[in-house]
Amino acid sequence: MSTSVDLGLDTFGDMTITEDGTAESYPQVLRNVVAQAVLADQVGVDAFGVGEHHRRDFAVSAPDVVLAGIATRTERIRLGSAVTVLSSDDPIRVFERFATIDALSGGRAEVTLGRGSFVESFPLFGFDLAQYEDLFAEKLDLFSALLAEGPVTWQGRLRPPLTDQHVYPKTTDGLRVWIAVGGSPESVVRAAEYRIPLMLAIIGGPAQRFAPYVELYRNAGEQLGNPPLPIGVHSPGHIADTDEQARDQLREHWTASRNKIGSERGWPPAQRGDFEREIEEGALYVGAPETVAQKIAATVRSLGIDRFDLKYSNGQLPHGYSMRAIELYGTEVIPRVRELLT
Repeated sequence: MSTSVDLGLDTFGDMTITEDGTAESYPQVLRNVVAQAVLADQVGVDAFGVGEHHRRDFAVSAPDVVLAGIATRTERIRLGSAVTVLSSDDPIRVFERFATIDALSGGRAEVTLGRGSFVESFPLFGFDLAQYEDLFAEKLDLFSALLAEGPVTWQGRLRPPLTDQHVYPKTTDGLRVWIAVGGSPESVVRAAEYRIPLMLAIIGGPAQRFAPYVELYRNAGEQLGNPPLPIGVHSPGHIADTDEQARDQLREHWTASRNKIGSERGWPPAQRGDFEREIEEGALYVGAPETVAQKIAATVRSLGIDRFDLKYSNGQLPHGYSMRAIELYGTEVIPRVRELLT
């Protein structure tokens, strides 16, 4: 267990409503994300992640552009993606963009690479969904070759080879990288093989069921001769002044978002009590600061992780509620988690 755990926040730039029920525009949601990041920086949050989606219910399709804007408005917070869909992007362009953010932010950039839980980017950018696994595997291989920031000679099957090719700009101290995993043992082992820190996306059920993946990653790393590498967890939640207020603010937005995605994936609608069960026993970190801090600390202890990111954006939850949640996370939850862990 780490007592120096980093505590971050993630958002997908969900399309939100105002507190009177009026739908926000895409430009306003993007400006709100920047304001949320600025507040997170001010209240002491360690990291801020912006996810990538290409569908109507999310405003952020270019997280690197949003992060570049945030970089010029913040001073200390680390800035990353949550996640970058590497399968439908170009590894060289991803590296170039995040190396640029690293320069603009004074070395605060990090990128989380994943295959993505949504697949809209594949037809949008002309990729064959049948190559879902092959695309990620090959592009991760190329991206990992770029991290040394020297001349790259590389060959794959899906793109032309490179011979002694430099990629610019260079960074000052290297680029921080994570691999996001949703529950595949093969993906866990692959992260260890590339010596890249592991970010576990735990969005349903108890966090403790991911303990075998933590053990697998560490055992694989030891067998490969890796130094100890960080492990993080990303999970959804919401914070308000009281437990009842947090639940009341989130319930309808969580349920609507869960049912919308579920209808696309063949899940049955959420049943009465599902929301409360996910808070009491599952992956929802919802409540007053003390409640959320206790649950985060329990997850850190049980999995022995080095990083916890709370996905604070939840469906149409209004911007004002998110701003209060960010304030409470930085000023009350983070100090309390660290107190509990020591």
